[in-house]
Amino acid sequence: MSNESLKDTRLAALREALQTGTLRQAQRMVSTLHPAEIALLLESMPRRQRELVWELIDPELEGDVLIELNENIRQEFIQEMEAEELVAAAESLELDDLADLIGDLPEAVTRQVLRSMDQRDRERLRNVLAWPEDSAGGLMNTDTVSVRPDVSLEVVLRYLRMRGELPERTDSLFVVDRHDRYLGSISLARIITGDPEDLVGESLDPDAARIEPTTSAHEVAELFQDRDLVSAAVVSPQGQLLGRVTVDDVVDVIREEAEHSVLSMAGLQDEEDLFAGVVTSTRRRLLWLGVNLVTAFIAAAVVKNFEGTIEKVAVLAALMPIVASMGGIAGTQTVTLIIRGLALGQVQWSNARWLLLKEIAVGGLNGLIWATVVGAIAVFWFDTWMIATILAAAMAINLLAAAAVGVLVPLALRRLDIDPALSAGVILTTFTDVIGFATLLGLGAIFLV
Repeated sequence: MSNESLKDTRLAALREALQTGTLRQAQRMVSTLHPAEIALLLESMPRRQRELVWELIDPELEGDVLIELNENIRQEFIQEMEAEELVAAAESLELDDLADLIGDLPEAVTRQVLRSMDQRDRERLRNVLAWPEDSAGGLMNTDTVSVRPDVSLEVVLRYLRMRGELPERTDSLFVVDRHDRYLGSISLARIITGDPEDLVGESLDPDAARIEPTTSAHEVAELFQDRDLVSAAVVSPQGQLLGRVTVDDVVDVIREEAEHSVLSMAGLQDEEDLFAGVVTSTRRRLLWLGVNLVTAFIAAAVVKNFEGTIEKVAVLAALMPIVASMGGIAGTQTVTLIIRGLALGQVQWSNARWLLLKEIAVGGLNGLIWATVVGAIAVFWFDTWMIATILAAAMAINLLAAAAVGVLVPLALRRLDIDPALSAGVILTTFTDVIGFATLLGLGAIFLV
């Protein structure tokens, strides 16, 4: 059985135990789950059941579970927890996770957590909080292991044995000079297998990845993906080692970006709670539905201008959805590819002209193919070549327009610092509806009335 199937089986068994009221069995099951699995379980059940499961969680794991929860659900639990419970949960976290949580804590709890930390950890936490959350500085963990270039590998091995343990996901040590300036890294494999008499400076990799703290989380994720990194040093513009970013944080960034793209295209907020209350969910969706209503009225206004044409050639009303739907789907395909290209850094203004011409050519070819198909169907359906020709022409024009809009709108939105995933779909639909209706009805007014 795969890990995914095993996890699904365990979660299903736990839900069944909760439903049948066997809380002792449920508690034993919860104790075997990873904090991320507990968070998934909490996110996949209504609020009343969440509160029941929360009571079954080992207090030592509460902080780790809070970090894994989506923001809305996390805030609900924080509001219900006692101050002492929150302090205990926060104190159990690693520094980079604490930096993610501390902004959600009540001010009094934050002060208490800071008082409980020693001066060194407080300073390290301030260094992380000094940077935006979606930057390398905000992602980094200051718990690093560094060595000097003028010591031997044998000395480093003795130091590691004395230290006893390493920070999680440590695949290499960072090499710094006596002023803490970053020189490169040396892999643990090299330390273990190299000649013990070799100096660290002779074995380090001076070209190891280094990231400035202001680098966006998205760029960090791209770097890890392109270079298959497990960890990378965060280095100040002056060359000083500040901390490190590890792959577990990058995976979170990639997941959040994927969720953002999917939810934004539907006009939903990030961290949307599937089991939120009716009023809360309604309020969150009102604005986007209102925007869509405005665009629908714009398309309706175009149709209204052709009332006379529709009255005389009522068959055009039946054909309008076909033209609009085909344009919308073709445009959505193009928009999705362009937004993905923008996210991966493959699309810039420098290659936009080539992409525009290519997508117009694709739209034109698809337009000709499907115009021929729908024209033939229209001849069979209505027994008239005129309506078939008008329908085919309208579809071809709309697919061409959809291709152009699908390329230009995301690029224009990105230039205006507006998230294309959030707005491009609505703008595209408006364009394809208006162009499709206007073309079909306009041609009908010219040739049929």
